[in-house]
Amino acid sequence: MHVGHRSQSILGGMSIDATETTFERDVIERSRETPVVVDFWAEWCGPCRQLTPVLESAVAARDGQVELVKVDTDANQSLAAAFRIQGIPAVKAFKDGRVVAEFTGAQPPAAVERFLDAIVPSEADALVAEGDEQSLRRALELEPARADAAVPLARLLHERGEDEAALELLDNVSGSFAADGLAARIRLGDDPDLEPAFAALDDGDAERALDELIAATAAAQDAERRDDLRRIVVGVLDELGVDHPLARESRRKLAAALY
Repeated sequence: MHVGHRSQSILGGMSIDATETTFERDVIERSRETPVVVDFWAEWCGPCRQLTPVLESAVAARDGQVELVKVDTDANQSLAAAFRIQGIPAVKAFKDGRVVAEFTGAQPPAAVERFLDAIVPSEADALVAEGDEQSLRRALELEPARADAAVPLARLLHERGEDEAALELLDNVSGSFAADGLAARIRLGDDPDLEPAFAALDDGDAERALDELIAATAAAQDAERRDDLRRIVVGVLDELGVDHPLARESRRKLAAALY
């Protein structure tokens, strides 16, 4: 059970007062479940008295999506030193046990709102995390150009044979290698020569799929086909991530095939 000494400001906002003894529980461990914003302050600090009510109000408006913890730097000097607090108020946001965002000094309400918006998942973020068709469709209603919703939804539609609808979704997305790659795959989907590559991709065998696709890219005579094949490969590499060993080797092979 999560317990801690809670204090209430004159505005009615609730926060937890953490100490060197309780910081691990109240901040580090708690942040693995819910984002935690820590307000490092001191009684003598005028700007702290200005900022704290703003933080409390903004956190309260998020209805449990984020928690606020206060640390008195005078009473907890080891914590202040550990987090290199050189000026107060200092605000640090924790997720999954680590600092993910921070600022120093009193900030206007709009800046505090933007700070919290970057920490607390939006409704669309939560829907994308759900990942089912209904959730993905709702996420795209909220944010139509969102690639991390459009791509998985387009995949579902493509698997059902609804290629026109899938391409329409992907057309709304810009700057996404995964979206460009999936659209190119759909356009080339009827090509029997690419069936082994696509089957390998669907089976999770990225290495075989990439080898097949890069070989097809090298052999392609038609410029449009060649470009679509390149888009598919780049989309797969993007999903693997820059540092994946297979991605590094495949980028080299693709460059050789293209040039």
